[in-house]
Amino acid sequence: MPGKRTHAIHAEVITAQPRFHQSAPEVQAYGTVTLLPPLELEEPVRLEMTAQLNQLLADTMTLRDLYKKSHWQTSGPTFYQLHLLFDKHYNEQVELVDSIAERVQLLGGISIAMAPDVAETTTIPRPPRGREAVPVQLSRLLDAHQIIIRDARKLARRASELGDDGTNDLVVSQVLRTNELQVWFVSEHLVNLPLVEATPSRMEGAA
Repeated sequence: MPGKRTHAIHAEVITAQPRFHQSAPEVQAYGTVTLLPPLELEEPVRLEMTAQLNQLLADTMTLRDLYKKSHWQTSGPTFYQLHLLFDKHYNEQVELVDSIAERVQLLGGISIAMAPDVAETTTIPRPPRGREAVPVQLSRLLDAHQIIIRDARKLARRASELGDDGTNDLVVSQVLRTNELQVWFVSEHLVNLPLVEATPSRMEGAA
């Protein structure tokens, strides 16, 4: 009709061409939690829990990588046994990393993820790049376990006080129990016993 305004319709073109080099602002800042998810846990509780879980996560990721370093670099008469044991413990720590990170996200937080951020956050001392003797490798792993176990116990108690039963259960049933069992397996390799011939006791020698 004459005089009627016409509007051009611009349809979005759909194409199979990938869109490279995209960027945009963060959708959520690290150290924050989303508002009012139906978890029956108030924002201050979730803020405290996600902060402590991220610390536990950073230390667990560091221990995980320490096991892989030891797996690659161990040597000596016990090479085969330790090579397998270290890799087994590494895989178990991988599972813990995923569980802790998912708990942070479930609570509405942002889990720490990248190696530089983990290195800035962890409380586990950094090992040298080179190969260390087996007793030093074992001792370093046990020291890292001790840090995680100590902080996990504190976090479990605090989570219970705040009514965060899910975090308490995760830390006790998975993190603590896994680390305690791994401590047992690693520490038994530091018992100084003869490999071939038992040393007679003094009473047996006197007889």
